[in-house]
Amino acid sequence: MFRIREFSRLARVSVKTLRHYDEMGLLEPAFVDPETGYRHYAARQVPRLQCILALRDQGFALEHIRELVGRGTKGTSLAGALRAKCLELERQLDADRRRLDILRARLHELESGAPATLPDVTLSALPPVRVAARRGRVSDLDDGIEGMFEKLEAEVAVAGIRASGPPLILYHDRDHRESDADVEVAVPVDTSAGRVGRARVRVLPAVASAACFTYAGGYDRWPELSRSLLAWLQARHLTPAGPLREVFLQFGTATDEDYCIPHAYLVERPEDFVTEMQVPVRAAKGKKR
Repeated sequence: MFRIREFSRLARVSVKTLRHYDEMGLLEPAFVDPETGYRHYAARQVPRLQCILALRDQGFALEHIRELVGRGTKGTSLAGALRAKCLELERQLDADRRRLDILRARLHELESGAPATLPDVTLSALPPVRVAARRGRVSDLDDGIEGMFEKLEAEVAVAGIRASGPPLILYHDRDHRESDADVEVAVPVDTSAGRVGRARVRVLPAVASAACFTYAGGYDRWPELSRSLLAWLQARHLTPAGPLREVFLQFGTATDEDYCIPHAYLVERPEDFVTEMQVPVRAAKGKKR
């Protein structure tokens, strides 16, 4: 038997750590003197301690380690835990590499002295959204989209199912088009909504990662911003992974019709418009390591 300080020197673990492991039920002393309360450890406990230290160094929380060593560290339970930890660390490495690419690209932009052409871009997860939607090809992007929105908002207003979220557009073409564009206009609706007129009710799927930025002012800035966004993605080794979404946080309407649009979204002057761009992204091919 070894006193706790002797066992500490033998195992190269601090006395404080041994006491903590005892309190957690990870490694209890082999014997505690009932008169003095001194902890004593046996040499046979060294392998268990080494296993605890190894699992801790591999990123396992002490509570998880207690479960593993409590039911034995051999066999399928430990193998399964190690496989799960490998997957967790791989996902973390991928996330850290993406952050590193973004930081390096931003640092290069700052050091090059090039003027910023985009508002600050963030990578965010997008939740699912239930919408009423109309999709089609429009001969003119601006006029065609406006007409689609008017018809859709009118149908949703008649049905009385308008939810409080902002309207949005999904661009389904792989490239930007001013004419013959494949677009889908969408309006958030109540979760109980069914089919509405000629509109389709569907759930826009959640997006794990999207490049998002918000800008104020008229829509004439969009061609410039879209080109800058493509350069931003390329510099960070990202590529679009789904239709671009244009979300109208504040906008104006061309008619005085009451479409049941929440008034918080409505403004009169183009300079007060606020729009968010959301581009689902994934790592570019050849960058997954």
